[in-house]
Amino acid sequence: MKWKKKGLLFSPENQGGWMKSHAQIPTPLVMGDILRIYFASRPKQTHSMTSFVDFDINDLTKVVYVHDEPVLQLGEPGTFDEHGIMPASVIEKDGLIYLYYSGWQRSVGVLYNNYTGVAISEDGGKTFKRYKQGPCLDRTPDEIFSATSPCVLEVEGEWHAWYSSGTNWHEINGKLEHTYDLKYAHSNDGLTWVQPNKIGIKQVDEFEALCMPAIIKLDNVYHMWYSYRGSDGFRQGSDESYTLGYAKSNDLKEWQRDDAIAGIELSETGWDSQMMAYPSICRVKDQVILFYNGNEFGEDGFGWAVLEE
Repeated sequence: MKWKKKGLLFSPENQGGWMKSHAQIPTPLVMGDILRIYFASRPKQTHSMTSFVDFDINDLTKVVYVHDEPVLQLGEPGTFDEHGIMPASVIEKDGLIYLYYSGWQRSVGVLYNNYTGVAISEDGGKTFKRYKQGPCLDRTPDEIFSATSPCVLEVEGEWHAWYSSGTNWHEINGKLEHTYDLKYAHSNDGLTWVQPNKIGIKQVDEFEALCMPAIIKLDNVYHMWYSYRGSDGFRQGSDESYTLGYAKSNDLKEWQRDDAIAGIELSETGWDSQMMAYPSICRVKDQVILFYNGNEFGEDGFGWAVLEE
């Protein structure tokens, strides 16, 4: 695999309104002659909310429309998504659009809890309503810390999700840092999910964190890209910061990890020179496109790359 970087595609800078910083977790959906990308921006440092930008499908450097408000409001006090909403996967089916999102709730003791919700749009993806007030991927007796940031696929009527499952909170330099592996869940309808505590991609050590898998089928093989990091100094652009890894599968069940062939590396300078995180993948006409965030977890926005091999 080899990706050709195309640069920064969208920045929240000068967008005005409620967007103050960041365009995190680019989440694409092809809609006729436009490519819509949902993303999370921050009205203030302690909150994330989700909106979208539309690009011309024939020229992805051309912005057609920037939505000027969040598509889903924060949850009620005490709910799992009262402090943040970040997109993870978007699926269009039977005239409806399903948004799977990570809900954030500040906590006492550890910094936060985050689980996965699903919201549904009946107006073409401009506004969404929660399917339930609670999460669809949640804490279980076997997964006690988090269940978030899923890649959701529907394959021949069966729904599959790979998501970040919290493994621990480690005290690093006097601060608690979260770690997670990638686990698997399945569903008959995309709304009610079974979490069998099955690991998709395991950690290389207890201090590694894996998140935001992105999966595409090419030549009868499933290819997954994801972001991974260490726990010591990863926020400061060190060698522990997020970069992109890779795995493949023939059956969507067993995955072979090989980060060395991810086909994309940090740039020498610029917006993605210290960090690459939160990948997503889609087909746009005859190209396979990778979207991702760079330094400071997407403070500058998101960029793109095209699959060459």
